[in-house]
Amino acid sequence: MMKLVPPPLSLYIHIPWCVQKCPYCDFNSHTLKNDIPESQYIEALLEDLAADIARYRLDNAVRPLRSIFIGGGTPSLISAQGIATLLKGVQAQLPFSDDIEVTMEANPGTIEVERFEQYRVAGVTRISIGVQSFEQAKLESLGRIHGENEAINAARKAHEIGLNSFNLDLMHGLPDQSIGQALKDLDKAIDIAPPHLSWYQLTIEPNTQFFYKTPTLPDDDDLWEIFDKGHNKLREAGYVQYEISGYSKPGFQCQHNLNYWRFGDYLGIGCGAHGKVSFADGQILRTNKIKHPKGYLAAKGNLVKSYLNEQAPVLEKDRPFEFFMNRFRLIEACPKQDFIDTTGLALETIEETIQWAVDKQYIDDTETHWQVTQKGKLFLNDLLAAFVDESD
Repeated sequence: MMKLVPPPLSLYIHIPWCVQKCPYCDFNSHTLKNDIPESQYIEALLEDLAADIARYRLDNAVRPLRSIFIGGGTPSLISAQGIATLLKGVQAQLPFSDDIEVTMEANPGTIEVERFEQYRVAGVTRISIGVQSFEQAKLESLGRIHGENEAINAARKAHEIGLNSFNLDLMHGLPDQSIGQALKDLDKAIDIAPPHLSWYQLTIEPNTQFFYKTPTLPDDDDLWEIFDKGHNKLREAGYVQYEISGYSKPGFQCQHNLNYWRFGDYLGIGCGAHGKVSFADGQILRTNKIKHPKGYLAAKGNLVKSYLNEQAPVLEKDRPFEFFMNRFRLIEACPKQDFIDTTGLALETIEETIQWAVDKQYIDDTETHWQVTQKGKLFLNDLLAAFVDESD
């Protein structure tokens, strides 16, 4: 194995609480029953970060943070002062790059929207607003607690306050949704003109309410028509698709997501947060933290109990699949040098599989890059499966 070139470093921060659990959600979120233990949790997050820095002997001078993503749950349940304290505490431990992107997820509820300006002052540069739909009946079926007007007002507010960027999360393929309804939702989102739009299909995930009581969803033909017509609408409106469900105006791609898909590194702090850390000696570790808030907070100040739930190496045989599983989400061509630098493997280790994919017309292979073809996108699961180590 060759030496790794440690990639850019990001930070994911998980806030686990929600007002109520949505029936489609399989994220680590917990319905809020009492007040959030805000100060206690922020102290735990910063302690968790300090433990990671010490555990992995991170050289702060070499890799400043390129991006931070505060996700959940509903991070906008945390006060603006709390977010300011959190970000200042992070920066005291890890330097920020000059152009750092700090994204925070938010609901479009009135109370949260009133805080948008305060979040910007606290250091948030980008807000991701969970709209999901502009139709009241669909919002109710999804368990969302905001209405159409609140969603529109939230986007307008994000425009007004001078954020570097903001994102709208919008779903299609909703219960009993017609093609016309899905495209009308998209038209409303385009009219608001967010710099970034995450437009993704509802999928039924295990251990969700929808999994146990599945609603009637559009069939495959309708889903394809929604995607095809919607994709054209977005393109005509000046949006560029840069990953499977990510569209942005030129220059407004989500830098945090790009780092994920480019097989970059990221620390994960907070309940159930995942991380990936690479080392120059060739080691790659994946981590996850204690999942339940009670267990996570019980580790605070505890010299015996760690926030770390699990840590496991990414074995050499698994790295090609992990690399391409992430990289092939992106529309951009993949530099071959990135594979060498971030996996520590030689190109010869995947030469046979690459040739198979070229013969299948799943990828184009140039001297310096790989590019997934249109056919490859249609058969992406087959393409990725080819990189799975057969000994598994």
